[in-house]
Amino acid sequence: MADDRMARVSTPSSLPLHGAVDLGALAAAREAQARAEQRIAAGEVAAPPGVVVDVTEADFQATVIDLSFQVPVVVDLWADWCQPCKTLSPILERLAAADGGAWLLAKVDVDANPRIAQAFQVQSIPTIYAVIKGQPVPLFQGALPEAQVRQYLDELLRAAAANGVTGRVGGDAGEPAAEADAEPEGDPRFDAAYEAIEAGDWDAAQAAYEQVLADSPADADAKAGLAQVALLRRTDGADPVEALAAADAAPDSLDAQALAADVELLDGRVEEAFARIVDLVRRSAGDERSAARDHLLSLFTLVGDDDPRVAKARTALANALF
Repeated sequence: MADDRMARVSTPSSLPLHGAVDLGALAAAREAQARAEQRIAAGEVAAPPGVVVDVTEADFQATVIDLSFQVPVVVDLWADWCQPCKTLSPILERLAAADGGAWLLAKVDVDANPRIAQAFQVQSIPTIYAVIKGQPVPLFQGALPEAQVRQYLDELLRAAAANGVTGRVGGDAGEPAAEADAEPEGDPRFDAAYEAIEAGDWDAAQAAYEQVLADSPADADAKAGLAQVALLRRTDGADPVEALAAADAAPDSLDAQALAADVELLDGRVEEAFARIVDLVRRSAGDERSAARDHLLSLFTLVGDDDPRVAKARTALANALF
């Protein structure tokens, strides 16, 4: 699935720029670009204050659509209750700062901006899109490790350059970017855990979260972080296509179904992951049923109790158990 998305990024079908083109679409794109350039020249589009900005419905046109004709924009669709978002967003913010204005990270709270979420047809979060020359390009869903996120961004930058979008935040098209803004500050208690996750050191990440919990046993973010590390450890080296195929071939295998649910959760397919394990609980008994229930509870912790999908799945789990 990741390879398919990468192909879409490297040659966005929504950008009619190479090969056989739809002349009507091309003309519309040129008109949109001209309007965007006029707004920018007239001072109607303010330069973003940094490489990471919060975007609302009121300024989406100017900050995302208009600027995407000069610099690629990455849209992070998130919500405060989303635990995977809290893992992914700091990675995106660090990469945006590290790239020094080569692209703009536009963060959209889907709860506060439902029309933007509807426009992108968001089914689960985190969902990441790019916008190039006013056209949305789907990147990925779910909380991915930094190395994988880096791959998507590299492909995006190559696609943007191929389509003539080479400007930088803080500079005109073709000029070097101004000095990168300072990296947004997060909770420093989790810095060691984030660094370990980015390095793929699951033991160190687990130890870092456990240290936070030793000082604050009720810390929900640390608990979710531990669950995230456990998920990444379980899926490390797993091939998503093979995992899902193995689950289809062995519907009563706890190991196969648990790994498939993990893969689905990482891909942002939260409801599918929950439903898979609920169904296994319904069909199993004894120790296997208890193990399936415990696995599902760990996924609940990862997603967060405030997520309405968790509440729905808890009801389904209760019905399956009783």
